[in-house]
Amino acid sequence: MFPVTSDLTSLSAKQIVNIAAYRFAPLQELQALRTELLAFCGAKHLRGTILLSTEGINLFVAGEADDIEFLMARLRAIPGLESLAAKYSYTATQPFRRMLVRIKREIIAFGVPGIDPAKRTSPKLAPAQLKAWLDEGRKITLLDTRNDYEVKLGTFNNALPAGVDHFRDFPAAVAKLPEALKDETIVMFCTGGIRCEKAGPYMESQGFRNVFQLDGGILKYFEDCGSAHYHGDCFVFDQRVGVDPSLHVSDAAQCFACLSPLTADEQRDTRYVQGKSCPWCYRTDAEQAAELLQSRNLAMRAAMNPLPGSVPSDVFRPLRVPQECDGLTVLETFSRLLAHMPPEHWGEQCHAGHLLDSQQRVHGATDIVRAGDRLLHRHPQMIEPDVACDITVLYEDEALVVLNKPAPLPMHAGGRYTRNTLQHALEIVYRPQKLRPAHRLDANTTGLVIAARSNHFAGRLQKAFAEGQVSKTYLVRVHGHPAQDEFACDAPIGRESRAAGTREVDAQNGDAATTLFKVLERSADGTSLIETRPLTGRTNQIRIHCAHLGFAVVGDEAYREGEDVPRLTKDVGEAPLCLHAWKISFTHPASGELVTFTAPAPNWAT
Repeated sequence: MFPVTSDLTSLSAKQIVNIAAYRFAPLQELQALRTELLAFCGAKHLRGTILLSTEGINLFVAGEADDIEFLMARLRAIPGLESLAAKYSYTATQPFRRMLVRIKREIIAFGVPGIDPAKRTSPKLAPAQLKAWLDEGRKITLLDTRNDYEVKLGTFNNALPAGVDHFRDFPAAVAKLPEALKDETIVMFCTGGIRCEKAGPYMESQGFRNVFQLDGGILKYFEDCGSAHYHGDCFVFDQRVGVDPSLHVSDAAQCFACLSPLTADEQRDTRYVQGKSCPWCYRTDAEQAAELLQSRNLAMRAAMNPLPGSVPSDVFRPLRVPQECDGLTVLETFSRLLAHMPPEHWGEQCHAGHLLDSQQRVHGATDIVRAGDRLLHRHPQMIEPDVACDITVLYEDEALVVLNKPAPLPMHAGGRYTRNTLQHALEIVYRPQKLRPAHRLDANTTGLVIAARSNHFAGRLQKAFAEGQVSKTYLVRVHGHPAQDEFACDAPIGRESRAAGTREVDAQNGDAATTLFKVLERSADGTSLIETRPLTGRTNQIRIHCAHLGFAVVGDEAYREGEDVPRLTKDVGEAPLCLHAWKISFTHPASGELVTFTAPAPNWAT
């Protein structure tokens, strides 16, 4: 390691020279200059970064001594850069990986129009003068304009940090400074002075009347005054990370995860894992999981607000042509497969150009289709009914995502819903990954939904659900007070759908179905809160069994005795269906361990 000096005397040819320089001056023909400097630096084996702008130049470059001097001579030949000065330091190795020459809007990003350091800056204070002021105890405010992570490595004693993550945030930080500071002496500083060239005039424009900038910044102060009134090191933007007041490369490192500079003590901390974490950004597994869920749920709120289906948009419903329709016309195919609408309706849809092929080309009514063809039914500028939007991600890992579904919210596209669905929200939030729910809940049922991250894990989960290897517990509020505290129902459930897709008990031809019930509370309003465990997975099983026993689910319009209600999805704001998928246990498809998840109980169950 070698100290910084202001010249190149007695420099070993094996040592690498590091220069830092900037100059505010109007520059022209930047593209041609960029091309020339790239070629020049490449030929001289120089590395680092040169920023060019119409407002000037800013550079950090390293290489052998003669080559560095050739570069400085070339730069000083550019009109406006004749007096370009550099700070020199020496290292045993090259601190930069490559050579970059970039054209930027500003050589130091600030974003405030009207600030032109080439024409005017705040008065500059020599390092020796600042030291003298500090020695005599003069009343001044030292304002550190650097980023917070730079300040961590070192700063002047009693300096006031600006409190910014980026220099573009400096104007907002100035707005928070005490009004009394506008009449006090302020000496601002940064690493080499370039930021203060803009910060000073800006502060003056905001009414600060006595602002100075430390000439040459911290590095020049180190060169002239050493460590007096300064504690720690100075952060630099290359592989050295930091230099100490004697201008030797310090033993500081930098965290690649959060960019914080790290002292030797912080590098010895067990939370420092090179390339992964440090004491400033380390998170336990639980903290990382909590942060991930918070981020995911913010994304979910954004995806559902406004509701995707509230924006008019063409919706395309797919239809796969089965073997039985091979050779039929488009009109005959839609009329046969979607017979709930008359052929006249499909004729009108075809005439309007709403029946398409897989490439969204309009089909004629007499066009022939073949088995396996994919047809589309276009619904132009469709607006979907409102749904509940507060989907919550409760847990996720490499295989699973566990959700708490609100109601009403359909899980998949169908009927009046395409974009206002759980599946569509998952596609937005987890894109490009496509999650696959392993089971289904009715649109009006709340609670746990388990989704898999891949076909492999989905296959395992779906098999476990189909084979009854998943333990499910629901909370349900019913009308009436069951006489027994615990009871069961094993009424078979029919395979055929009634109107609007509902089903009924079918003692002769129905599929076996068993549900266990446990009364948790008999309420004064005539309802009861019950814990239910379906041992089989028939469609609407809990609702059918509750109605069959004479205790219909509160809010269930479809299975109230003597009624057959075709509308199965409630509107937002209506009385809820009091059925909640509360707990679920199964073997984790990746780890093979038994896992249990619980969704918070809804208001009607508390």
